[in-house]
Amino acid sequence: FSIKGNNSLWLSQQVWQCGGSVEVLPCSRIAHIERAHKPYTENLTAHVRRNALRAAEVWMDNYKSHVYMAWNVPLQNSRIDIGDISERKALRSRLKCQPFSWFLSNIYPELRSYSDTVAYGVLKNSLRDDLCLDQGPDTDNIPIMYLCHGMTPQNVYFTSSQQIHLGVLSPTIDDDDNKCLVDVNSRPRLLECSYAATKHLKLTWTFAQGGAIQNIESQRCLELVESKRSELPLQLAIQDCTGQKWTITNVLTVLPQ
Repeated sequence: FSIKGNNSLWLSQQVWQCGGSVEVLPCSRIAHIERAHKPYTENLTAHVRRNALRAAEVWMDNYKSHVYMAWNVPLQNSRIDIGDISERKALRSRLKCQPFSWFLSNIYPELRSYSDTVAYGVLKNSLRDDLCLDQGPDTDNIPIMYLCHGMTPQNVYFTSSQQIHLGVLSPTIDDDDNKCLVDVNSRPRLLECSYAATKHLKLTWTFAQGGAIQNIESQRCLELVESKRSELPLQLAIQDCTGQKWTITNVLTVLPQ
């Protein structure tokens, strides 16, 4: 690993998948002692990301795509050097470690799968390529266009069921608070996906890379219009389609139409 980050994930997967177990002991006296001064760079993001991808490649099999999605990194040709992992993979083979699917079935069945994701990353409109779809303030559930920064509020996931998820994804099946883009009376809103589905709201969309984002039920498009707010020059609207084009960072498979 590089400097720090994800070592606990690596150790946990190695123990569980290779015949051991991890116990939670309420009376344990184990502590993590932090240095008063860290002798390495203050920005550890690149190192933590590299270590996360390295652990995913060794231990998580096909589920590794979830780590790439979480870091908004392309699954192929990521251009991130994770180092040589052949020795680690050989060790896993020699120890006859279990596949990650075994871990999901036997140890952590609560972990939610997002294998239905067909595209992910930041979503941009051709009118302004410096702006990205953003979940905006959590309080009003109104998505906005904001200067691109690629962090969690701008993470977009397009699914095989033609839903557009925006923002943080629920880690377990018990939490069902994923936010979906919904056409509510011709206005874009972010609502819990399960709620929107139960209420039969308009939450399915057609989208092709470099094409329109059109609601399947209303046949209206997600587009940009001039904003009356000075801090946001453009705002989102759902209106008759005018041919505006959208692109997303990473496409895993042919997008459903």
